[in-house]
Amino acid sequence: MDRAQRQDLITRVGTTIAIDGPAGSGKSTVSRLLAKELGIGYLDTGAMYRALTWYALDRGIDLRDHEAVAAIADEMPLRMFSDPEDPHYWVGDTEITAAIREPRVSENVMHVSTNLAVRRWMAIEQRRRMLEARNSGSGMVAEGRDITTVVCPDADVRVLLLANPQARLERRTRELYGQVTPELLEATRKQIDERDAADSTVSEFMTAAEGVREVDSSGLDIPGVLAAVVALVEDDLQQRAGG
Repeated sequence: MDRAQRQDLITRVGTTIAIDGPAGSGKSTVSRLLAKELGIGYLDTGAMYRALTWYALDRGIDLRDHEAVAAIADEMPLRMFSDPEDPHYWVGDTEITAAIREPRVSENVMHVSTNLAVRRWMAIEQRRRMLEARNSGSGMVAEGRDITTVVCPDADVRVLLLANPQARLERRTRELYGQVTPELLEATRKQIDERDAADSTVSEFMTAAEGVREVDSSGLDIPGVLAAVVALVEDDLQQRAGG
């Protein structure tokens, strides 16, 4: 299928793609590249948790007060520009694109992402955004924890990206620091272990649910992983368009 045929099918039937996987599996990078390749929007669910973390910190709310954090989610005036090549985020008139990547947010986001009340709110909001994209005839790629099961179980294509521990460690280190050294690997190992431990309290993310396609990225470079997921999308588009 060439790009023009694929774009025609996307315009006709819309498409939603959900990608989950553990830290370091490549899901964020692949999701952005996939959205660019398909010419559709990109929903960074992690950025939504970071935005709420920033908003709560900005308002002086104790992140361990789960009820207080969940209560401000509805009032957070979050705007997201879903261009995969240049995403931007605002709360009200304040752009927070850079702020949500600052250490104070990165160090505290796990308190928000493991808040079950917040996760329920996020699932509803993320599902709403995905359905709007599908119904508009464009489409969207979303990546994040629980996206293939709790958030978008009816996404057209659902993928679980996996990788062996060493591949995850090296990939995440390169993503964070731009290079791989023994010292950086050790620093990243701690981050991955903490992230996996936190996520495991609210999610099962190492086993594909029924209907979710597994892609093992261990022996693949990013273009190889992208090609594998694009093939799944094209197969789905052809089936839904009647062959």
